[in-house]
Amino acid sequence: MIAMRPDQKLAGAPIQDPLRWLAVVRHGQSTGNVAAEAAEAAGAELIDIPERDADVPLSDTGREQATALKGYFDRMLADRRPTIAVLSPYLRARETAQIALADLPVQVRVDERLRDRELGVLDLLTARGVAARLPDEARRRARLGKFYYRPPGGESWSDVLLRLRSLLRDLRADQPDGRVVLFAHDALVMLTRYLVEDLDEAALMAIAREVTIANCSVSTWRRTEGKLMPETFNDIRHLVVEDAPVTRQEAVDARRH
Repeated sequence: MIAMRPDQKLAGAPIQDPLRWLAVVRHGQSTGNVAAEAAEAAGAELIDIPERDADVPLSDTGREQATALKGYFDRMLADRRPTIAVLSPYLRARETAQIALADLPVQVRVDERLRDRELGVLDLLTARGVAARLPDEARRRARLGKFYYRPPGGESWSDVLLRLRSLLRDLRADQPDGRVVLFAHDALVMLTRYLVEDLDEAALMAIAREVTIANCSVSTWRRTEGKLMPETFNDIRHLVVEDAPVTRQEAVDARRH
């Protein structure tokens, strides 16, 4: 008899997800976000970011956002809070988690499978920069689409899905009845939804065209009748106090950094 993994499906059998609750948080605003927005607004071809991508820190606004996120977790009932947090190794995600989970009894670990999507030759180029300096890549990206386009030296969304699928499989095996929060990046939020809700490419791309994943947003799924069901998506209500924004929430281009 062949044993089934927790993430495998069997025709005619109900899906039983061992996780009780799953959340994914996009990191707070980073200095890279600020630089990318400024470069796009100025019509520049290059984004001025001195650090390597893994070392880009939170901006002051990002730290404020992470502090507001701490209030979100502090207000949760003890039996509904996450029992484990898994972090992207990138500094901006680790700083967000460090602030948001301070003083909470949550097991924390870093997993490189949650790192941001690697852009290869497109790294540090604005949309104008890609069109001007790598026109063949711009045309190839337009033809293949975001889901399958892999820049030289980088990853497609489908590549990122392979490592995310592996991580979720391990979490389901290692954390039965667990409440898990992931601290990661905008593409990882979208792709978690793709996997958990069993979407196809068309459905995912329709969401991606309409939604920009906000810094320090929270998306959650809770087990209902044995299956993780959507609870919130791209939620930033915790960043608002008495109808006034705690931090500046600008529409940020859905790119890395």
